[in-house]
Amino acid sequence: MIAGYLHPDTGTISVDGEPVKGPSKSRGMVFQDHALFPWMTVLDNIAFGPEVQKAGKAQARQTAREFLELVGLEACADSYPAELSGGMKQRVGIARALAGQPEILLMDEPFGALDVLTRETMRIELQNICAKLKPTILFVTHSISEAVSLADRVVVMKHGEVSDIFEVGLPHPRSFHSPGFGKMMSRIERILMDEEPQAALQKVGSS
Repeated sequence: MIAGYLHPDTGTISVDGEPVKGPSKSRGMVFQDHALFPWMTVLDNIAFGPEVQKAGKAQARQTAREFLELVGLEACADSYPAELSGGMKQRVGIARALAGQPEILLMDEPFGALDVLTRETMRIELQNICAKLKPTILFVTHSISEAVSLADRVVVMKHGEVSDIFEVGLPHPRSFHSPGFGKMMSRIERILMDEEPQAALQKVGSS
């Protein structure tokens, strides 16, 4: 809904005080399934956004090459999505979203379908990209460690409602061994598990 692809049943969504009425070049989107155009090369996928924004084909392709280099896939410019691994596809998805130079980057569980090692690699690469470009990112994840590793502010949601919001307050880059990392993970776990024992007892009592 923040991206503008769906409309809320009730209430409104605003960005910088302006209501979200539809998709906008100010909001880039990285999907869980990468959503690349299979008939386009990697370079053309990334150049798509700038071309739509009337950058001109030559400028769009130059921009695409710059962001392709940023994610370390210069050698794959002429490849097609079907020829790439899952992690490489997500790199292209991130480059495509950033090539449109959005003010906000929306990431919907972008690493959720990746294996553990690739997921960790992508997490590190995203941290490096953030250090260079410093975009505003809204990152959705079910991984507690991922949230603590990447976020400046964590919004914990349960049953579709906000349960807590807090600042992480740890210096970047972070890892499991960073001071305070485990404490932050435990805080989120307590929030998420708070109602589970009571819910289980109620279920047993009613059976």
